[in-house]
Amino acid sequence: MQKSRESGFLFCNMCSTMLVLKSSKYAECPLCKTTRNAQDIIGKDIAYVVSDEDIRRELGISLFGEKTQEDTELPKIKKACEKCQHPELVYTTRQTRSADEGQTTYYTCPNCGHRFTEG
Repeated sequence: MQKSRESGFLFCNMCSTMLVLKSSKYAECPLCKTTRNAQDIIGKDIAYVVSDEDIRRELGISLFGEKTQEDTELPKIKKACEKCQHPELVYTTRQTRSADEGQTTYYTCPNCGHRFTEG
């Protein structure tokens, strides 16, 4: 929250939500309805960076023709959930370290949505 206060005019001082310019006189926080004088905003540049990864994630596009998790049926394993003790979990694996080390297994409980990793 301190970072948003340092950046100044774009964010609410109360909850750090981005302000919306409602009229030529004031900007309002859509979450907590706090207002700020528009004179604090007028004449300042507003810009942010969107990466290609952000765009792919938003559109559900993956590299190299990989299927997204929504497109495929995930494999299941008979292993109890750490949180709710549901007897079956779905999992995916990824090689997150060097090739001579084992891959990381990501588990998700279909019952409660709890996620955890192994490896």
